[in-house]
Amino acid sequence: MRAVFVYVAASLATLWLVIWLARRYANRSAARTLLRHRARVDRFKLASRASVRAQLLDDPVIAAAAREHAREHGVSEAAALARVNEYVQEIVPFFNVIAYFQIGYRVSRWVLNLFYKVTVEFEDRAALQRLPKDSVLVYLMNHRSNADYVLVGYALMGQVAISYAVGEWARAFPLEHLFKAFGAYFVRRRYRERLYHTVLERYVQLITRQGVTQGIFLEGGLTRDGKLRAPKVGLLDYVLGIAREPAYAARLYVVPVAVNYDRVLEDRSLLLELAKSEGADRPSRLSQMADVSHFIIWNMGRMLTRRWKRYGRAAVVVGKPVPLQPWFERERDLFSLPRPERLARVQSLSDEVMDRIGRLIPVTSVALACAAIQSLDSDFIPRQRLLDRMEEMRDALVELNARVLRADRDIGETFDRALRMLRMRRILASYGDGFAVLPRSRPLVSYYANSVVHLLGPFATAVQRRDSLPSHMLT
Repeated sequence: MRAVFVYVAASLATLWLVIWLARRYANRSAARTLLRHRARVDRFKLASRASVRAQLLDDPVIAAAAREHAREHGVSEAAALARVNEYVQEIVPFFNVIAYFQIGYRVSRWVLNLFYKVTVEFEDRAALQRLPKDSVLVYLMNHRSNADYVLVGYALMGQVAISYAVGEWARAFPLEHLFKAFGAYFVRRRYRERLYHTVLERYVQLITRQGVTQGIFLEGGLTRDGKLRAPKVGLLDYVLGIAREPAYAARLYVVPVAVNYDRVLEDRSLLLELAKSEGADRPSRLSQMADVSHFIIWNMGRMLTRRWKRYGRAAVVVGKPVPLQPWFERERDLFSLPRPERLARVQSLSDEVMDRIGRLIPVTSVALACAAIQSLDSDFIPRQRLLDRMEEMRDALVELNARVLRADRDIGETFDRALRMLRMRRILASYGDGFAVLPRSRPLVSYYANSVVHLLGPFATAVQRRDSLPSHMLT
């Protein structure tokens, strides 16, 4: 019996030693990772999930909301608090330095460089570096692809670790665990229950007060027609709520971020969703699965036969930080207003930020070529006529200080880069000295042209003239 006791004690001691050494190694590895990447990691992100959960469950505002929920729905307060606990477990992430910087960085670098050539530009990098150490940054972005999470995180990897607000689409194994390990928190976008939104609001305000850098897609979802969408104000209103305490108003900054691609991986799926919303018949689930399977098999075949080519550019432009203190000084009565009036003021601020994002949108070669094709309003376009229109547009964009990628290159070279992608997507076909625009791909031309139409000034009317998505072309 004594031997068994000694054996069990020795085993437990060995297990404790292994766990202690593993934790020590993990801590040292995390410290080395931070030093290597020199990124800003907010201290509160390293707090344990249990600690954050305890702070939320002890929040008097959430407790009052739970009591109100119990009265409205005829349930016990214990049941309402249990519901709060479920929401807290769903929302709160468990940030892991090694997962974010070691695994996340390496995987994102490999995946992005497999599919794209990544371009990152800062409008004023020095302005970001001059910000006070206690500043609270909120990166506000347009949303073109689910790859945006990876692209922007990768672009800012050496600057900051961003906590994203992520939609319900990612609440599936293993994506949910990956996003939570990267510090993302989940949001139910069309869920109207007041108790849930109280918990979400208090969580967002808790991490904002603690200086956690957040990333919010201001449009609230992916653009389906390629155009910038009207901004949603819910999450931003939550963030701004901490300025009820005047000390925080001076610390808040928003940073506009613009993204664009030569190819959005899910573009056809987004156009199908748009067609459905406009009353068109949507292909069957079996047909959609067949399209996805064809995409995967075709690309695997290209890799195996060494014919793989990247999908052009994925571009990010990080704008100049905008201090919110002047806005709060102009809106001194903001938090005394009824909620609808307050949201109207926040909507005005969001519109200003979205306008800044729009001016920063990178103009890729495919977007420029599609805008030129759209503006010419013809099913057959001579090559020289297309080049001339692209050059006119590029010159106008440069004059308007738009972010045209490789604007210093010959327009023929720019078009040739776009042509490779347009042929691959079966948008253009060569005939003699020109190109035929294939009818089934007209919606794709509109989709990519729309990403820059707001920048085109005198050409915008011509581009929008052909901006229609006939339902029979999407099936």
